[in-house]
Amino acid sequence: MTFLLVLLALAVVGVVAAVATGVIGGGMDEPASSVPARGLPPGPVAPEDLEGLRFTPALRGYRMDQVEAVLGRLREELDRRDDELARCGADLAEREQELAQREEELARREEELARQDDELARLREDAVPGTGPGAG
Repeated sequence: MTFLLVLLALAVVGVVAAVATGVIGGGMDEPASSVPARGLPPGPVAPEDLEGLRFTPALRGYRMDQVEAVLGRLREELDRRDDELARCGADLAEREQELAQREEELARREEELARQDDELARLREDAVPGTGPGAG
């Protein structure tokens, strides 16, 4: 009986050593997921892209609550930046419109100034003959 137990112990040690050294292969297959992975689409990332993002669960993967918390924060950040860009775009459009109005006002004033200069030159010529632009 003792001989049989020693023989069994040696067999167990041999099998464990063979598995550890890779002589005997096999084992469990890679874990399969029932949830298909959906990554980010190519190009710029939009908040809606993060809503469809999915990771394939693994035996030793990330904690789902942590991943979802990060994704939620990223979505909020992208939303905030989109809002900020929209505000900046609206501000820019408003300032461009204001600039166009001021340029129109400047052109009107320059025309008025040129008209007044012409009238002043005519009045000087009428007041003192021979002092106008054509005198000489």
